Amino acid sequence: MLAAALHTRPAGLDEALALVDGLDDALLHGLARLDETRAAHLTALAAAFAESPLAGPVADATGKIIAGTVTDQHLAALAGARSALLGAAHDILLAGVDAALGRVREPWSAAPVPAAPGRPLAAGRSWLRELAIAGWRGVGTEVAASGAQAVQALLADPSARRLAVLLDGFAAELRATAPVAALTPVPVRRWADLWARALLLCQDGFATTEAVAVDGRLLILGVDLHEHPTVFRAQVHGLLETRGGGVRLVRASMAAAKVDTITGPSAWRMLAAFPLLRAALAGHRAVEVSGMPLTPGGDLIWHEARAAPGEPADPFATARVRLGAAIASSAPPLDRHPVAIAEPVLLEGYRATAESFDLGGTTLAVDVSRLPAAGPLTPALVAASTACLGLLRWDGGRWSVQPLAVQAVIGKKAVAVHTGDWALGPTEAKAAKAEAAAGTAVDVLRERAGRLLRK
Repeated sequence: MLAAALHTRPAGLDEALALVDGLDDALLHGLARLDETRAAHLTALAAAFAESPLAGPVADATGKIIAGTVTDQHLAALAGARSALLGAAHDILLAGVDAALGRVREPWSAAPVPAAPGRPLAAGRSWLRELAIAGWRGVGTEVAASGAQAVQALLADPSARRLAVLLDGFAAELRATAPVAALTPVPVRRWADLWARALLLCQDGFATTEAVAVDGRLLILGVDLHEHPTVFRAQVHGLLETRGGGVRLVRASMAAAKVDTITGPSAWRMLAAFPLLRAALAGHRAVEVSGMPLTPGGDLIWHEARAAPGEPADPFATARVRLGAAIASSAPPLDRHPVAIAEPVLLEGYRATAESFDLGGTTLAVDVSRLPAAGPLTPALVAASTACLGLLRWDGGRWSVQPLAVQAVIGKKAVAVHTGDWALGPTEAKAAKAEAAAGTAVDVLRERAGRLLRK
């Protein structure tokens, strides 16, 4: 059933994405320079929302922008409409996967908690308005750099840290490519995603949700490693067995800042504050949690002090026995986006190559670009695999799987390899030797940073 779901194109999906593409094209060239074609894109967007609660704001915004008036309120309506379209695409894609897997998903019902007033959001809205008016093609060094003032104001407010980091990263990308007029190709969808998300977070009183404390046993399925020049993040996917007997899909993340010279297995050293979770990944063990905050979206806010080592738990055995009955959480409204889909699945009975799995006539792409340098999983192991624990993703108009672990037969020997196997250091001799040399640099940098902080 999963193969059929991955092969089927949901009705209305292409039309929704075409409306998003039209708005993104207007943002590429700038709302101050709308020609007849791009004005038609905005008119089509307004028509699509004619029978929705957003009908009035979107119609007013598109009409005024086409006439030459661009205000913060108009831009917020455009960002909201774009988010709604992508959220609908996310929902219809995920509904097909849930039906094929027999996965139960709780509807979103979290009560919003309004943000405290007085946050320094106006500067952020002003910069984002400037970007939209100029368009990505019109962004030069001065426009890209002008976001720094907004970022600094937001960083001073702990409640605005999420928005500050988003704007800082967005501004850094623009600065690195300015003047954008000379850039080919322009990451149109990505920059529009960042712009719209930041603009919605910049609205006064943007509501958040509260986490609740949970107790139970965390059974780890795998870990998704995000390796960037200045940060290393490990996002653990697992099943939480609660005291009441229920099983639900959850995530837990640990991250640390780093420099771009720290790469590969040595990046795990940056997560020294999480010895228990790292040991659980390396040793394939469960973790007992007590009073651990869980968000409505299924994210455990990890506190090592609220966790204890558990019994050995093989991830493949866990998936075969418990994954099918696990309850999934719905994504928070702002995270409803097709590229945010990352559904844990167990795949077996396929024919593998390094780049795809044949699921009985349906080809599922394998995203080998996501195989981390900090783990032992390689394209060769994926190509030799007989079973795969991975994350089902949708990007670029197609489904793919990101392997988190595989079972394979290598030299007549059955092996299981996981991305988290090197969480406490490489277990392969050559990689261990290279990591030891790189690890010395990590220790030196940490010591120097500590010395600076003590001054």
